[in-house]
Amino acid sequence: MSAASAITVAVTFVWLGMVLAISFLEAPLKFRAPHVTLPIGLGIGRLVFRALNAAEVGFAVAVLVALVAGREPARIVVASSVAIAALALQLTAVRPSLTRRSEQVLAGLDAPRSRAHHVYIGLEVVKVIALVAAGALLLIA
Repeated sequence: MSAASAITVAVTFVWLGMVLAISFLEAPLKFRAPHVTLPIGLGIGRLVFRALNAAEVGFAVAVLVALVAGREPARIVVASSVAIAALALQLTAVRPSLTRRSEQVLAGLDAPRSRAHHVYIGLEVVKVIALVAAGALLLIA
């Protein structure tokens, strides 16, 4: 395994672990904690997801650089590209809507539930599947 491939494997699985831990563990559990109201949970969630997404952008850049340097097979590039595309859609198409709604709730308004949250979760699932596939393909390449 080349150095570029090893870096790509490591970054891919760290990225996967962070998405699983935050999106599928921390995010739903924080609302079950005693005395955590919707505004408090949203405030925490905004901070946590802003940090996660910043880290994800760094991971995506690292994966892209390593893929170009390592000249990986097309199937690995495709799987990684799906994860990167899902992240790009989340950041550009979904997050702005979620941010507007959370700002309304934090301002004390009775904002309607947003379908954008379900789209974000769907893209998280796509991203997880793509990262698992990319990591597995890298390990067997």
